[in-house]
Amino acid sequence: MFEWMVWTTPVAVFFCCIALMLVCMTVWEIKSPTTLRRGWLPMETTRGDRLFIGLLVAAYINLIYIGLAGKLQEWMELEAEPSIWISFVLSMLVLALIMRKG
Repeated sequence: MFEWMVWTTPVAVFFCCIALMLVCMTVWEIKSPTTLRRGWLPMETTRGDRLFIGLLVAAYINLIYIGLAGKLQEWMELEAEPSIWISFVLSMLVLALIMRKG
């Protein structure tokens, strides 16, 4: 059923983190309903809005990194492509920033 997907460890960890975040956000929303607030994003957002925006940004960071990994290998004259863990950590840091300050 899932043979078409390349389930490497980083991919599995990324999707497990997303699933865990969705469960935690659901429990948090039930326990403490959210209110609109304005951070540095150009609109008032709820926690769910910031999570959605953050997940989109995280996905785009990973896609851009995957697209540029071969070029980075050439430019930096590396023996192998840079690890995908770099983009995973970067995307999770950006997601945390958006959730906290967005």
